[in-house]
Amino acid sequence: MPLPFKKGEPDLPDNRKAAMSRLHGLKNQFLKRPKYHEHYMTFMNHYMTFMNEILKRGDAEKIPTDEVSTSSSWYIPHHGVYHPKKPSKVRVVFDCSARYQGTCLNDHLLQGPDLINPLIGVLYRFRQAPIAFTYDVEKMYHQFRVTKEHQDYLRFLWWENGDLSKPPVDYRMKVHLFGATSSPGCANFGLKQIAEDHKVLGVEAAEFLKRNFYVDDGLKCVSSEEDAIDLIKKAVSMCAKGNLRLHKFVCNNQRVTSSIPESERTVVAKTSLELGQQGSTSIERALGIQWCINSDEFCFRLTLKDHPLTRRGILATVASIYDPLGLIAPVVLVGRQIVQEMCRQKMDWDHPVPEDLRPQWEKWRLEILKLPKVTIPRCFEPQDFGTPQEVQLHHFSDASLSGYGQCSYVRLKDENGKVHCSLAMAKARVTPLKQTTIPRLELQAAICSVRIASILNDELDYDSLTHHFWTD
Repeated sequence: MPLPFKKGEPDLPDNRKAAMSRLHGLKNQFLKRPKYHEHYMTFMNHYMTFMNEILKRGDAEKIPTDEVSTSSSWYIPHHGVYHPKKPSKVRVVFDCSARYQGTCLNDHLLQGPDLINPLIGVLYRFRQAPIAFTYDVEKMYHQFRVTKEHQDYLRFLWWENGDLSKPPVDYRMKVHLFGATSSPGCANFGLKQIAEDHKVLGVEAAEFLKRNFYVDDGLKCVSSEEDAIDLIKKAVSMCAKGNLRLHKFVCNNQRVTSSIPESERTVVAKTSLELGQQGSTSIERALGIQWCINSDEFCFRLTLKDHPLTRRGILATVASIYDPLGLIAPVVLVGRQIVQEMCRQKMDWDHPVPEDLRPQWEKWRLEILKLPKVTIPRCFEPQDFGTPQEVQLHHFSDASLSGYGQCSYVRLKDENGKVHCSLAMAKARVTPLKQTTIPRLELQAAICSVRIASILNDELDYDSLTHHFWTD
């Protein structure tokens, strides 16, 4: 695919000197921070290995000397960033927003339509059946090539073999970059197009690629082991047609896991298979949510940083709790109420917590450390539950002067008349600072229920749904 420029190929200024200056700044960081240098060099060694591989495939190349002075070109600075959960690793980021003479590459690129599936929709469907698995597309953006006439807009500088004593060398990427405004749209279009072009291999596998991927992470659940094995086989074959590799496989079923080559599994999946169901607490992240594979439950294991006891620090702690489905919404609401009270008192961002709020904050912070004891079943259906014959969604809403919210439950009834209810989603909000009446807040909560119901109705894959709304 070409780079989707807004008004044809732009005439950009020569920013090689600016990129060279950024590279020298990076070199100075290496000399001042030896540990950072070591980690960066380790990553770049792997990167160079990767470069050798893609050079064989023709995905990237070193720019010939006689082509370095091409007029239509752009150099992209890069730097290393630490992942907070992987302090010994560094990720190289290409800065497509780096400006030179008032412009940057991203200014000239179209973002394109939003083809990313809603995150909560993918998570909803991940809870509908007992056998669940996750997949990942290897280096998704780098699997889609850029047309030749646009590759010179993706140049970068680096020391050959990572040797700082040598002069920098000019390279150009031939694939879409992480950091370019257009890359998410291009990559997601490419994945969906592969599914459409090869759907003859399996309609369900094509739907999996189209509807159950959030960028490069795919989540899916099915009713039987045979269906899971067949779907995985077809999805892998379909992606292979477009030279995409599905890897980092995780599943809550040992037989399905055994059918996957060991090289395609995550470390967690391998460990889970070795330990079996007894005594294993293998946890994997499913779009950021912690999923205990063997017990098939969502859990909340928090690692809180020691932020200062200020409005800024308290907000950072509350915002660090990731819960897109609102499964622990009542707990998070208390923290938000404390932040709101500080806003009501018009405190500065770095003002210490007042004495009247300190006990309330310390109590809440101690309580959220107990969240690891809380688990939520991933699947809406319990074990030994039959095929759902009737599916209802019950939405409850309520309000008070301190907050309002709603919760939605999936109510399933099988052929034997057995009934089971599961929490699907919840949302809790603090009331506005401007005082309002309880009836108006009740209506706000009811509106929230209607909006959540609309999302659930669109995203869940049940054949027929009936909605029931409960409010004061």
